[in-house]
Amino acid sequence: MCGITGWVAFDHDLRTELPTVEAMTETMACRGPDGRGTHVEEHAALGHRRLAIIDLPGGSQPMGVPTPHGTVSIVYAGETYNFAELRSELAARGHFFTTRSDTEVVLRGYLEWGESVAERLNGMYAFAVWDAREHKLVMIRDRAGIKPFYYYETDDGVLFGSEPKAILANPLAAPVVGLDGLREIFSFAKTPGHAVWQGMKELRPGHLAVVDRNGLREQAYWRLEAVEHTDDQAATVAHVRE
Repeated sequence: MCGITGWVAFDHDLRTELPTVEAMTETMACRGPDGRGTHVEEHAALGHRRLAIIDLPGGSQPMGVPTPHGTVSIVYAGETYNFAELRSELAARGHFFTTRSDTEVVLRGYLEWGESVAERLNGMYAFAVWDAREHKLVMIRDRAGIKPFYYYETDDGVLFGSEPKAILANPLAAPVVGLDGLREIFSFAKTPGHAVWQGMKELRPGHLAVVDRNGLREQAYWRLEAVEHTDDQAATVAHVRE
């Protein structure tokens, strides 16, 4: 299942905040019993709890690729079903792989296509990429919202996690439930984009968000389009079975 978390702070040196990053990561031990890891640099910290499924010895996270202008690092949860095809395409474009994991394929895909990598993925996933070359964080969630992803904006950046409790382990996140949160609790219906905790949001399905010194911008990279259903019963059955 895996769990991801992180903290970006443009006006603060996060290298002094390792205990907090560790605490955020440990809240998700139940999501990832097979391994743990953190990556901390001046303005970004990433944490990961791993449930090992693909490439058991080689898929440890956070995973990074050094470049001449800074390291690009990822924390990833989920599975990309077409990673073998993408790996072949990226290898043909000159990328070199050191693991057999789908995480590295997604990371190399980001290096090749940037934020547009989301449009090429087939799967269920939630991941965040810290791009030290441009000092920005890119957060991406799968089209159907199968994998959870929450974030909490701060004065100089953002906190994020697979679960609210990872964010709430940071003292910057106030554990307050407002009226909107109470409505979420008692309505028995999930509102996309909303979280129970005040100030916390859910990254909506089919969306990505970019965080840099100019703030946070969320946008859709995919939408489900409604079209008229013209198939007869036999064709409908055949399509569903396929």
